Amino acid sequence: MSASASRGPVTARAALLHNAGALARPSLHCTCEEGEQGMSDDEPIVAQKGPYQVELVEGRTYSWCRCGRSQRQPFCDGSHRGTSFEPVRFVAETSGIVNLCGCKSTDDPPYCDGSHNLL
Repeated sequence: MSASASRGPVTARAALLHNAGALARPSLHCTCEEGEQGMSDDEPIVAQKGPYQVELVEGRTYSWCRCGRSQRQPFCDGSHRGTSFEPVRFVAETSGIVNLCGCKSTDDPPYCDGSHNLL
């Protein structure tokens, strides 16, 4: 399955923001507790073995959870703090429904590329 085919009926390509410092970051707290099983700081957690179908709004900035620890999947809630992960920030170029990766193994972040089928 190609990456573009897995994005859903409306193609909403995103421009990754390479200058994350330009974004205002809200004050968030870590929702994970020390000592929880499967919480390696170097390995993402499979949040869901399949994509999240979400509606994006053109021009809006999103932060996709790369670590799998967020309680607001597939979006970041700051739970990556203390790990080696950072969210993927992107701007929706068009409005529509897209498939965002839930397994955190995609080669096309933040979009699902079918990698969950290999888990």
